[in-house]
Amino acid sequence: MAKQLDILQTGQVISTALHTEMQQSYLEYAMSVIVGRALPDVRDGLKPVHRRILYAMHELGLTPDRPFRKCARVVGDVLGKYHPHGDQAVYDALVRMVQDFSSRYPLLAGHGNFGSVDNDPPAAMRYTETRLSPISNESMLTEIGDSTVEFIGNFDNSQQEPTVLPAQLPFLLLNGSSGIAVGMATNIPPHNLGEVVDGLIALIDNPNLADEKLLEIIPGPDFPTGGEIVGTEGIREAYLTGRGSIPIRGVTDIEEIHVGKGKHRRSAIVITELPYQVNKASLIEKIAELVNGGKLEGISDIRDESDREGIRVVIELKRDTNPNHILQALYKQTALQSNFGTIMLALSQAQPRQMTLRELLQEFLTFREETLTRRYGHELTQHENRIHLVEGWLEALANLDDVIDILRNAPDGTSAKVELQNQFDFSDRQADAILGMPLRRLTGLEHQNLQTEFEELTTKIADLKKLLSDRRELLKALKKELRHLKKQFGDARKTRILDLGASPTAPLESSKPLAKRASALPKNADATEAAVSAPKAEKGRKASPKPAIEEVELFAVEDDQETVIELTQKGYIRRVSPKTYQRQQRKTEDLDKPVLEELDDVVIQTEFTTTAETLVVLTRSGKAFPLSVRDIPQAAARTKGVPLVTLLPANAGVGADTRAIVSTFFLPEDLDSQALLLLTAQGKMKRIALTEFQDMTNRGLIATKLKDDDSVLLAGFVEEGDQVVVCTSLGRVVRIEVNEETFPIANRTSVGTQVTKLLKLERFVGWAIAGYEDDFLMVSEQGYAKRMTVGALKLCAPGELGQNVFQFTNKSDVLMGMTVAFPGTHTLALMSDTCVAKLPVEAVLLGTRMDKGEKPFKIAKGEKVTDLILPIVPYGEGEDEF
Repeated sequence: MAKQLDILQTGQVISTALHTEMQQSYLEYAMSVIVGRALPDVRDGLKPVHRRILYAMHELGLTPDRPFRKCARVVGDVLGKYHPHGDQAVYDALVRMVQDFSSRYPLLAGHGNFGSVDNDPPAAMRYTETRLSPISNESMLTEIGDSTVEFIGNFDNSQQEPTVLPAQLPFLLLNGSSGIAVGMATNIPPHNLGEVVDGLIALIDNPNLADEKLLEIIPGPDFPTGGEIVGTEGIREAYLTGRGSIPIRGVTDIEEIHVGKGKHRRSAIVITELPYQVNKASLIEKIAELVNGGKLEGISDIRDESDREGIRVVIELKRDTNPNHILQALYKQTALQSNFGTIMLALSQAQPRQMTLRELLQEFLTFREETLTRRYGHELTQHENRIHLVEGWLEALANLDDVIDILRNAPDGTSAKVELQNQFDFSDRQADAILGMPLRRLTGLEHQNLQTEFEELTTKIADLKKLLSDRRELLKALKKELRHLKKQFGDARKTRILDLGASPTAPLESSKPLAKRASALPKNADATEAAVSAPKAEKGRKASPKPAIEEVELFAVEDDQETVIELTQKGYIRRVSPKTYQRQQRKTEDLDKPVLEELDDVVIQTEFTTTAETLVVLTRSGKAFPLSVRDIPQAAARTKGVPLVTLLPANAGVGADTRAIVSTFFLPEDLDSQALLLLTAQGKMKRIALTEFQDMTNRGLIATKLKDDDSVLLAGFVEEGDQVVVCTSLGRVVRIEVNEETFPIANRTSVGTQVTKLLKLERFVGWAIAGYEDDFLMVSEQGYAKRMTVGALKLCAPGELGQNVFQFTNKSDVLMGMTVAFPGTHTLALMSDTCVAKLPVEAVLLGTRMDKGEKPFKIAKGEKVTDLILPIVPYGEGEDEF
């Protein structure tokens, strides 16, 4: 039997107080949890387990262009090489990086069952597959081999692992993080990539940027599940102090549904988006528990109609039940509204720190600057080593005969090397490279290749030295990189922010409906540069009736108020009070001649409305979505608002493309007197009944069927007997009367009628929906413009070629845009590459079909007119309308 170890021998026992040993051991355990497990690093936003998973997958070559690999293989590599803990802990961390409802920008892509928003468990790791997502591969691992970060030994010193990944984006803010350490915790919400990048660039340009300005650029968190943030006080407190409580709620609609054949319609609350980290199944169970317990009355049925397209929980109400009262009760008693407790705690230089939003961004910028410096220094060293060898080869080729003589007469390689160094002053590396040079290097083509490589390396070395010696150039390169990543991975905001602290708007005394409406909305980026036409006539607004709502602190819904909304040429929308709009109008003088201004965003549509109304938004993909005026953020006088695309639901599929909107309009009170006329980029035109757009939900509806590569180009209201004049870039127009024979009322699934055949290199640039005696206006890219009367054109049938009406002064010129024109009522805006020219419609002369047109304003040589805008504004007696 082996001799038992005697641990009590003299000299082997160290006496220590129990409380000292407990204190020291607990402190070591606490620091191990804080630094090595529970808290993320402020630089790459990752905890050690996430960092090791990404690095292991990078080592396995699981890039987005490679096949998926079993998660069990990934977990095995992580456990065996870097993370000696339980396999389930590693797999759980991997699963969260795949789930798009947990991470705003998932770092991994997956195949298989990775769980659901109902908290369903994922499949076992032997069934699921994964690989790196494009954003993690591109912005976190591409620079890992450029000596950009430090490496340390793993737990047994058999492998090397990075202490931090060279992240090119602040993923701590993009995806957020949560963790409970010893005596501290972190809970950082996710944010929108585009907003965070804009904030970083603003801090680079102005390190002393005011907090208010920074909060305008990054207005609040952006959760992957959407939802709404109620109020801005919690956001402000969290961003300025590092700790705060942010109220978030789900998105709901109140719909009228049929409950059975022959039965009456009933109201229902439909939940389409949930607050972040809320379990849908638990929420439904809680609502049912409240109903069965008699704590929530007025609900007759609850159904989960969710599918792959999105969440849809229908809460059916009993007859004569006020849906808004039920909604307020749900906010109070369930997780449909909850608080996100923000604690912005992260590791900075291996120490836990609670930081403000500015400090988090500055920490990342400091890290990114250090990373770029190390990367460019590494590249400079590599290029200098390479150019040293190329110089030796070029010198050898320049003295080829002497080199060959030395090699021919040398008894061995060592002697040849020494002789080359003595005669040509080559270094050891250059001499070895020359001795190892293959014979093909002696050809003329290889010589030319070496000379080209030498010149390229010289240029690269000069650029790198400039970047390393001039911090301004380094920061300029950093901004360029950030803009590229924003363009590649940026998307629209999913979470709306409801500012309930905005002061109520002043009421309008009167609001006169328009008799005619002119065109000018965001242009279609793929098919045209013409201004887009919006509804030309509105004979009243159809308001959504809503019962009175009791104001209950945070859960209160604002009363219906009169307001003004404005849409800009770049796709921004804002809501202002009538008083603010009135003050702006007083500062605007009537134009009697052209005025040149610096290039800026231009308001193209102004609407007097109330917060009870619903705006219809039509996208170029042919889908229409409802947008409550109340959901449009209230803006200050000098702010430009928010991109309209960010207010649309995620299923709109427009991303961050601000030019994806074709038209915005309110439904008139009399839906039968007018219809919606659509024109696609391929020339399909059809008329749709406005009744199709009633009772829309957040899912939207398909307004027209499109063929491959086609998109909606123009949309506008039309009445029976109106004239539509369609114009192409080659100066050809087709005038057609709208009636049941030319464009009958069609259903939403039809593709429409071909209005005219497009010739080679020809495209549609605009249209005018007007009367027989009305005018339309055309502008070419080189600035030539003229007006014509609709009645002066030949009346055509759909499919005819029409007639040429614009004679170009220069053969290289083409028409840029066309719009309807009402002299004396509108101000025309022509945008060039550098400026905006504002002029009255009368400044463009009325001409005939054979006139060439004149330049109403001068543009610089080489510039082109890029856009034609005729703002949709109420006209009449100006300030007397209020």
